[in-house]
Amino acid sequence: QVQLVESGGGLVQAGGSLRLSCVASGDTICISVMGWYRQAPGKERELVADIRSGGTTNYAYSMKGRFTMSRDNAQNTLYLQMNSLKPEDTAVYYCKAAMRSTIECPYYGADYWGKGTLVTVSS
Repeated sequence: QVQLVESGGGLVQAGGSLRLSCVASGDTICISVMGWYRQAPGKERELVADIRSGGTTNYAYSMKGRFTMSRDNAQNTLYLQMNSLKPEDTAVYYCKAAMRSTIECPYYGADYWGKGTLVTVSS
């Protein structure tokens, strides 16, 4: 199994910045893709950005240029630098790990989620 713990959320004014962190522990060698998702009140959870084990990143269109994801493999930590924040970025931000499905990592496509960290952007 994998445990994910997010931190770094908070209240910020529009135009401000925040950096979120997600620390992974457990069977991290079996993680295939890690990513950030968010869920605003009354809305579906949506992808912010993700990164494959080989380093390929993928960003949601609306966040390109404002959000930058990075990772520290030695610390098993995923970061999300968020700049030029807007009120519509207000949401709970979740970290997700999609697991490998191999003989060595028999997770059969399981996903693990953190509990989330709340980001509130005031106008």
